[in-house]
Amino acid sequence: MIEKRKSQKVPLDGDPDISNAFASQEAWRIFGIMSEFVDATQRLSSIRPAVSIFGSARFSPDSPYYILAEEIARQLSDAGFSVISGGGPGVMEAANKGAFHGKSPSVGLNIELPREQIPNGYQDISLSFRHFFARKYMFVRFANAYVVMPGGFGTLDELLEAMTLVQTGKSQKIPVILVHEPFWRGLVDWFRNTLVAEKVISPEDVELVQVIDEPKEVVAAIFRHYEKHGFAKLSVEREIWLNL
Repeated sequence: MIEKRKSQKVPLDGDPDISNAFASQEAWRIFGIMSEFVDATQRLSSIRPAVSIFGSARFSPDSPYYILAEEIARQLSDAGFSVISGGGPGVMEAANKGAFHGKSPSVGLNIELPREQIPNGYQDISLSFRHFFARKYMFVRFANAYVVMPGGFGTLDELLEAMTLVQTGKSQKIPVILVHEPFWRGLVDWFRNTLVAEKVISPEDVELVQVIDEPKEVVAAIFRHYEKHGFAKLSVEREIWLNL
């Protein structure tokens, strides 16, 4: 009969001192994460109502998507909505720029990245994050609507997370608007023709998003939602936010 050998716990790098140093570094890292949450929450507490705008960092100022995002942000800002973007170039810059020249605050949630993320100069409120999840939480926590411009993996990540939070009841139902129908057509068709058909989502889950092309219609859709639901949170909605 073959005896099983019991595995032994070996300290990192085989050195207890290194293991203890690593644990200490991790503990201090937790404090750094907490400080990001606290600082951002304090600085953003007065910006509501607000709309988060997502999109690619790779579009230049002469891109139709950049121009469209800037116009949407300007109209939202003039309508009384603070605009939250990722603080970098491309669509993020366009969103900040439109809001910066409007009546309401322009907010940039910047992230430290090896490339692409250079803070733009159109931010009334500028925050810097080292951790993606802390930054993503702020996009969700302070948004009364999401406007999603064409973009890549990061944009899709933000979109699908927002849809998941609403679908699962972890976030209140707010407008999620995809801008420029030709860009999003394939994804929405895939939702309907594959995800619904395979029964991995419900048919009504597709209705969590709207597809709109015109800036004034984006603003109108957000107002229509809040004409029915109001901006003031019910006690149950406040409880949802506290447990997000």
